[in-house]
Amino acid sequence: MTTINEKLENVEKRFTEIEVALADPSIVSDRNRMRDLGKEHKELQPVVDLIRQIHRVEAEISELEEIIQDNDEDLKRIAVDEIEETRQKLENKTNELRRALLPRDPRDEKNVIIEIRAGTGGDEAAIFAGDLFRMYSRYAENRGWKSIILSENPLPIGHGYKEIIIEVTGKGAYSRLKFEGGTHRVQRVPVTESGGRIHTSAATVAVMVEPDPVEVKIDDGDLRIDTFRASSAGGQHVNKTDSAIRITHMPSGIVVSSQDQRSQHQNKEKAMLILRAYLLERKEAERNEQIRDERRSQVTTGDRSAKIRTYNYPQNRVTDHRIGLDRALIKVMEGTLDPIIDALQIAHEAEQLAEVGQ
Repeated sequence: MTTINEKLENVEKRFTEIEVALADPSIVSDRNRMRDLGKEHKELQPVVDLIRQIHRVEAEISELEEIIQDNDEDLKRIAVDEIEETRQKLENKTNELRRALLPRDPRDEKNVIIEIRAGTGGDEAAIFAGDLFRMYSRYAENRGWKSIILSENPLPIGHGYKEIIIEVTGKGAYSRLKFEGGTHRVQRVPVTESGGRIHTSAATVAVMVEPDPVEVKIDDGDLRIDTFRASSAGGQHVNKTDSAIRITHMPSGIVVSSQDQRSQHQNKEKAMLILRAYLLERKEAERNEQIRDERRSQVTTGDRSAKIRTYNYPQNRVTDHRIGLDRALIKVMEGTLDPIIDALQIAHEAEQLAEVGQ
């Protein structure tokens, strides 16, 4: 069995081989080979840098241990003072290396499609779904990302949604939002509640990777496309024509629609984007089913049936149940989600590190 030290030696050896190859004139003339080697070099560089830093720190510790054995009392005192700090530095660098060696999710840099659906609680659940939509929109804005509505089914009055689907585009969108999938619960006194009683409602959130067209191939013969008249506020520019699109994917039974764009062509384009996201999510779920059966993650990232978070308005508190974290509700609803997301990522990383250790 290959030890971890042997694996790290192999990484350094491979990195050196790549550097030699990148200087070889016969390879420099091969654009495809240069591209592949350049990509591998870039991926290995941070790992090799950490390995070499660790070697230097280990050498420092060895020198300090030798000094401590020396007869010079002044040097010994200096070495004793420095060695604990250097050992801590070694531990920190070793942890950095472990994190660098963790498997990367190739989807992390991709854009996302977020589906928010009102759950139990009637109109109050729909209003809460609207609150979540605005929370994610503000979070996207805070990070410099863009968010647009792809599809919506609003309440006839008020600011709620029975369902709303948005696209969030920006670097690392999936890496930050992938932990948001699940059931979100709200506890508060509804505006319509005259007795002041606290009601509990819920909404489900699904976070899906925005798929590339090549990732999900759809046969035109499997689609039924219907047009209808746009009726939502977002369809005000087109509500005099049958520009809204409903697409049924007959093999899966998935039905998607879009009516918020200015033309039938744009609505079809957005509806197809949503359909691809649904199909990719289903494909990923089927592929990961066996893995989930074998190993339950402490951080549930995509199970809509899991109650992941409670928004308690009377107590001005948001609780993430996966990690037992509380945060001020007002700030969270204004889009300050990073403290929660950072903690979720740390918990997920800790689980991965434990597996690497095993």
